Amino acid sequence: MSIHEGDFIRLTYTGSTNGRIFDTTDEAAAKSAGIHSPSAIYGPVTVCVGSKHVILGLDEEVAGKEAGSTGTVTVAPEKGFGERDPKRLQSFPKSKFKEKPVRGMPVTIDEMGEGTVVDVIGARVIVDFNAPLAGMTLNYKYTIEEQVNEPLEQFRGLIRLYAGRDIDASLDEGKVTINLPPGITYDRRWLLWRGRIIHEGFELIRDLAEITLIENFKRPEKKEE
Repeated sequence: MSIHEGDFIRLTYTGSTNGRIFDTTDEAAAKSAGIHSPSAIYGPVTVCVGSKHVILGLDEEVAGKEAGSTGTVTVAPEKGFGERDPKRLQSFPKSKFKEKPVRGMPVTIDEMGEGTVVDVIGARVIVDFNAPLAGMTLNYKYTIEEQVNEPLEQFRGLIRLYAGRDIDASLDEGKVTINLPPGITYDRRWLLWRGRIIHEGFELIRDLAEITLIENFKRPEKKEE
């Protein structure tokens, strides 16, 4: 049966440009390419086709394929990270930066967002706010591992996709209960994407009627003297 927009699938992929891997669900490939992150969760990702959970060119490629399909796709910049915009190369005085700016340093400028220092000329700092892969043609190898039909697994997939972690969740008669782990309020990624997870849960998963977040705290055990 063909995969259609709105279907959930488990997908593995490796993205490269000019022979260099920049993103992959394969931990061994990430280590080999020197882009491994100890905090990342590797393995198949659960995504909803047509929801731009992956780069647009790959998202469009898997639509119409079948579970088990393996393929490659070349993604032009307009369906990848966009074309490079010269206007997003900006100059700022050194005094604007709290730390000494050096080439390659990531920075955040309120009015522009996230960028990368590309040069320091005298008292001026040149920052590029284009995505690092803007203007590049991308190549992806992918496998559609399976279609995901269970609502709870679909929702768990959204949690992992956005929060970058697995969180205990259960489903009973359309009501999802998420048991939040201790310390989750200090997880900036969870706080940033929690609203998106809930929104897409209702928007993309028809069988969800209610989502409940539960925080449990236990009295700390006293240390024996």
